[in-house]
Amino acid sequence: MSELKILFTGTMGAGKTTAIAAISDIAPVVTDVANTDTSVAKARTTVGLDFGLVSLADGNRMRLFGTPGQERFDFMWKILAQNAFGLIILIDNSRPDPVQDFRIYLDGFSDDLRMLPCTVGVGRTESHPQPSLEAYVDEMAQRGLVFPVLPVDVRRKQDVLLLLDTLIAQNESALDIVLPGDSTP
Repeated sequence: MSELKILFTGTMGAGKTTAIAAISDIAPVVTDVANTDTSVAKARTTVGLDFGLVSLADGNRMRLFGTPGQERFDFMWKILAQNAFGLIILIDNSRPDPVQDFRIYLDGFSDDLRMLPCTVGVGRTESHPQPSLEAYVDEMAQRGLVFPVLPVDVRRKQDVLLLLDTLIAQNESALDIVLPGDSTP
């Protein structure tokens, strides 16, 4: 049996904990505390990590880790990125400057993004269509990066599974993985 480590990152409130809970086979382990950042209307926030687990049809497993969203905990980003198979960056399009938020994670994971597959999930695009998905593609292009960018509702299991499918497809030649609900490897 093998295990893949998948890392979810993004700003506070982008939906990392929710995404992991949407697909995890176990109740997620969370390290949430009362939120003292008044700029985000959220009662609790992650300060260490979130953890979930997905058992795959072939007997393998995915270990899902969520980073804290606040930049002051960026030291945890580096720790959690060690030995990761891939990275999912979640962006909240309703924030004041979501493209700037995206830059923070592109910078924070710049070394990792040179080696790891990555998928970008942009949430709240139905209520906040601007910036467009193309703005995130353009931001990556300025850095010589090309990763899939998808609209996502992290509350929907199928949306989160699509992020994972897209991430895994980037290394398709190296792996033969079947996600829950898929019919083909």
